[in-house]
Amino acid sequence: MKFDFSTKVFEKEKITLAGTEEYIVRGGRHLFSKLPAAFDGIKQIGVIGWGSQGPAQAQNLRDSLKDAGSDIPVVVGLRENSSSWAKAEAAGFSAADGTLKEMMAVIAESDLVILLISDAAQAELYPAVFRAMKSGATLGLSHGFLLGHLKSKGEYFPNDLNVIGVCPKGMGPSVRRLYEQGRTTDGAGINTSFAVEQDIDGKATDYAIAWSIALGAPFTFMTSLEMEYRSDIYGERGILLGAVHGIVESLYRRYVEDQGMNPKDAFNNTVESITGPISATISHKGIKAVYEGLSGEDKKTFEVAYSAAYRPAKEILQEIYDEVASGNEIRSVILAGERMKEYPFDTIDNTPMWQVGKEVRAARKPDATPLNAFTAGVYIATMIAQIDVLRAGGHVYSEIVNESVIEAVDSLNPYMHARGVSYMVDNCSTTARLGSRKWAPRFDYLLMQLAYPAVDAGTAADPKRIKEFVEHPVHDAVGTLLAYRPSVDISVA
Repeated sequence: MKFDFSTKVFEKEKITLAGTEEYIVRGGRHLFSKLPAAFDGIKQIGVIGWGSQGPAQAQNLRDSLKDAGSDIPVVVGLRENSSSWAKAEAAGFSAADGTLKEMMAVIAESDLVILLISDAAQAELYPAVFRAMKSGATLGLSHGFLLGHLKSKGEYFPNDLNVIGVCPKGMGPSVRRLYEQGRTTDGAGINTSFAVEQDIDGKATDYAIAWSIALGAPFTFMTSLEMEYRSDIYGERGILLGAVHGIVESLYRRYVEDQGMNPKDAFNNTVESITGPISATISHKGIKAVYEGLSGEDKKTFEVAYSAAYRPAKEILQEIYDEVASGNEIRSVILAGERMKEYPFDTIDNTPMWQVGKEVRAARKPDATPLNAFTAGVYIATMIAQIDVLRAGGHVYSEIVNESVIEAVDSLNPYMHARGVSYMVDNCSTTARLGSRKWAPRFDYLLMQLAYPAVDAGTAADPKRIKEFVEHPVHDAVGTLLAYRPSVDISVA
């Protein structure tokens, strides 16, 4: 699939990823002055919800428009008696000055409605949202979930609305933290993808790009809402959250129970290895650089682990993709919304492994974490398997790399590195949290049942599979996109 677009306000540029052409918009604070022109016709922006993305997007938009000298107000809309009301007030939004109101009132009066309530709430409330919106207004989504839900019901968006998406490639707290870092460090921010689902007045594309730039995105890539929700929901259940959790749990037990490693060393060789040197190498040099940096027995160990883990990981990842594309995973999230009234989220880091992790982090020494070759082989095999499923699904390389590589090593893994898996997972959306909890045990189980027994039985590395990895076209795409990563690492302190 190829995406192209026209913009009247911003400049687009062509990039080549693994022999395919895409178009992007390069961001930066110097473009804030263009926001008033790009938001032509927008007299009020309503940000609805205060979950993972709401606080970051509302504050970033407000601050960027202020810097641009624009008088477009950003108004937060919440349910009456919402527990988040006080949090929005603490962030500077106020009923007294009209920037904090009941959500349906904000929806009815805003020209751009950015709907950031939970996916389950969107599925429940969309008829009321559509009825409340002004004809000619623009509906903004940061996730394509609602489109997937509408498709499953044989419905669509009202034909008198623009419908756009701007989807940050990281959790809400990352969007805010890197925006704040960007005040002093040029290029800091979270990249986004944007989509134009319905354009009724020729302004939708510039609205979407302006929204992205106002969030502080260094680079904005084009996608479609359907491809976005497929890759996003899939990626959360895969290498971004669910898979990495399942991988480290299975490897920790293997190292402690089967190989007699002491618990602290096992944590260092699993979680710390992935969130430390493996992620850092991928972030700055690419996936293949991890492999190329190994030598002798370590390279052989990587090859054995990679060969054994690739197929089991891909089996689960293909199932996840099929569940998302068919709408089953979307229905699962909606059903979970009712159950959560009785069974709310509990923490997921109470096991001995994660308790050991607290001790390891407290005594962490810079540059002392090992890059474990076996751990790297399993982790990277899963990452490449995810990439291959997305390639087969017709996704463009910018989306594949963002959802399988960049978001993992630059946005999410740093949170697990800072405080553990619960801190990483539970800073994300409800949909992501549900998916991670559902699928992490599957990765754990299949690796323990299929991959590790093959290694223990002495199964050699598969030369064909290793050759495919070394020559994989994604390495070229990752190499190109390394130039488009944020200019600084995210601070999660």
